[in-house]
Amino acid sequence: MEAENGNVTRDLHAELQKSTEVTVAVAVIRTLTRAIERSTATTVMGLEKDLHASTEELKRSYPTAISVSAASELFLRFVTRTSALDVSDFGYLKQHLIDRGNRFAEISLAAKAKIAELGERFLHGGCVVMVLGCSSVMLNLLETAASKGKFFTVIVAESKPGTEGLRMYKALERANIQVTMILDAQVAHKLEEVDMVLTGAEAVVESGGIINKVGTYQMTLLAGVKGKPVYVAAESYKFARLYPLHQRDLSMATEKVEIGSSELVVPLNDYTPPDNITLLITDLGVLTPAAVSDQLIQLYQ
Repeated sequence: MEAENGNVTRDLHAELQKSTEVTVAVAVIRTLTRAIERSTATTVMGLEKDLHASTEELKRSYPTAISVSAASELFLRFVTRTSALDVSDFGYLKQHLIDRGNRFAEISLAAKAKIAELGERFLHGGCVVMVLGCSSVMLNLLETAASKGKFFTVIVAESKPGTEGLRMYKALERANIQVTMILDAQVAHKLEEVDMVLTGAEAVVESGGIINKVGTYQMTLLAGVKGKPVYVAAESYKFARLYPLHQRDLSMATEKVEIGSSELVVPLNDYTPPDNITLLITDLGVLTPAAVSDQLIQLYQ
């Protein structure tokens, strides 16, 4: 089984290298579907054991990647939530689970388009949107709105540490969307020019809050002070059974940053509570933060 698990980790890494358009969650789904195909188990119990072992291996390999954990758990629920588990034809059952895995990947890929369809309605002509990070679903929403002839301006926060802000800036520029980039320290200063804040999410948690790129909490907190709405664009496969109350509750991924002769260790993510969020734009619909717990129950039941 250890060799198989090594293959699972390598498969996920290979999926992530294929295209920048493939999200972590979709890569996880494809990897676990391949694990079912590769399993040599001859019984339902053996197949389930292999699948659970593969998901645990992925979570151990990416301990701070919340999207890996959430996608793995939802995949397990989706492919095994079927009466087909009771059939006596094991070959049929295995193929059925593979088909369901492929279907889950298709649904997940379609989520981005659904969110863009729902979210572009919030952008009106001439509006100014502030964003942080480089979420692919957020970028697709903005590109979709622009493709429908809507004219708007995007202010991109630098999003340090990392280069996400610069990547978002360049992507919007390529899409011929009017865009400017600011320092993270300028967020409060620039918010008075903004009509709304738009962000993605690494995970949507049970409270209706989100875990996302560090700086999201600060931006949404300041947006609330300025009376600006905050919209979160996030796929339903990022809904996670987590309930952080404080920043210290996160399994924190960090990065070392050199400033002169000093080296700082900074977090990559932070927790934004539901009170800071106006609406979540998801492939399940436009939700209030309070509605997230009900959706989580349905997804995991």
